[in-house]
Amino acid sequence: MTILKNDMRYIRNSDDIVLIRQVVREWALMIQFSLVDQTKIVTASSELARNAVEYGGGGVLYLQIVSDGIRKGLKLIFEDKGPGIADIGLALKDGYTTGEGMGLGLGGARRLVNEFNIESSVGQGTKITIIRWK
Repeated sequence: MTILKNDMRYIRNSDDIVLIRQVVREWALMIQFSLVDQTKIVTASSELARNAVEYGGGGVLYLQIVSDGIRKGLKLIFEDKGPGIADIGLALKDGYTTGEGMGLGLGGARRLVNEFNIESSVGQGTKITIIRWK
């Protein structure tokens, strides 16, 4: 996989979540995602950014336009230094939440992208990598 473009954004509060949505849409337009694909990656990024703020105490988003052969994609890496996730399998189940939400964030984000990877260590934080291919 080749990185064609990259950037980094801080996620500290709800205003940053709005900015994340905007920048992800701009990047999706750069690689000419359809409106459906734009909506999917923007929605997934919004959910993951919100989780970083609510559960991780804020974090960082790394954006990358990547290519793999002839296809291009948008790769997003969300990292936080929060409490981590003790049971990733449980956290991915619809309806599970440790907060006040509906428990659809992680599982929903996973369904909206082509590739989804989560790494988490209790007491050290969480890293979630997603890719949506064109």
